[in-house]
Formats: sequence, C-alpha cells, structure tokens
Amino acid sequence: MLLIEQRAPADASASERLSLSFELRCKTRLRTQLDSGEEAGLFLERGIILRAGDKLLGKDGRVVEVAAAPETVIEARSDDPLQLARAAYHLGNRHVPVQVGVDETSGLLRFGSDHVLGEMLRGLGLDVTQTEAPFEPESGAYGNHGGHAHPHGHSADGEGRGPRIHDMLLKGKR
Repeated sequence: MLLIEQRAPADASASERLSLSFELRCKTRLRTQLDSGEEAGLFLERGIILRAGDKLLGKDGRVVEVAAAPETVIEARSDDPLQLARAAYHLGNRHVPVQVGVDETSGLLRFGSDHVLGEMLRGLGLDVTQTEAPFEPESGAYGNHGGHAHPHGHSADGEGRGPRIHDMLLKGKR
C-alpha cells in the first residue's frame, strides 16, 4: 500500500493518478485505490480539501496527481444572468457546494444530486438535468484550500471544533 502523508510541489511530475469524488477529496484519512488499482492510504493534515490537479507525495517518493472523478450531479442552466444569479443565491443560502461555469450557450451551476434542490431550481425557471460529471465546486471567498475562521464564532461541526468550511458543508453534515 502506498502511504501518502503530504503534498508534493505543484510543479512536480506525477507518475500516478488518484481519482476521487468531491466527498472523498474532503477527507484527510482515507483508504483508497490509485487509478492503477494499487491500494493507497491518505493521512493528510486535517482540514485540507484536495482539488483536481493537486499533487501528493508518497512515502516511497512517487508523486500522485489528484483528479475529480465523475459523480452523479445536477446541472442547472440558464442564458439569463439574473436567473442564474438568483439560483446561485438560493443554493449558497443553503450552504450547498456549487461549481459555477459556462458552456457554448448558457451559464451553468453544478451541485451534488438532490431532487429537492433540482425542483427548486426548476421552479425558478432553470433547465435542470441529472448527469455524471467531475465535480469541482467553488472554493469560497476566503481561500483556495480549506476553511476560514469567523469572528462571530461558528464552527465546522457546530460544537466549536475548528473553522467552518462554507464550501465544504455536505448534505446532512452541519
């Protein structure tokens, strides 16, 4: 088993690849498999969130590149910027991790599959579909990787154990 305990420099050349869903990229302790099928164990610094393209350093010196694995997501599309902004506001108000993008014809919001949220966005007039795609949500306004502390004192788990990571609150975990 390849043991991974630290990040590698961003410019390091990777010899291995590790594809993980967004939920698994939020874990710092994980037994998993590289894309090659080799078992790997992650024991990373708590509080980090792995992003596609991040590089990790194995105990044996190998560099592993992280990839966003395809997963079931909802895509909500609109060519109306105001409609898209309203939808993003409502998702953000619910602390839903959201990927924001554009394609050839419209703006796009991508988030974890949740039929209730999908119906809410349909009600706002967006075209909503469920699909399989890599999911790389926005990292938030307070940093590229990880969370931030607030002077008004809420925490990741609601019990004062660490900073709340707004973009990493997964459904049912507050």
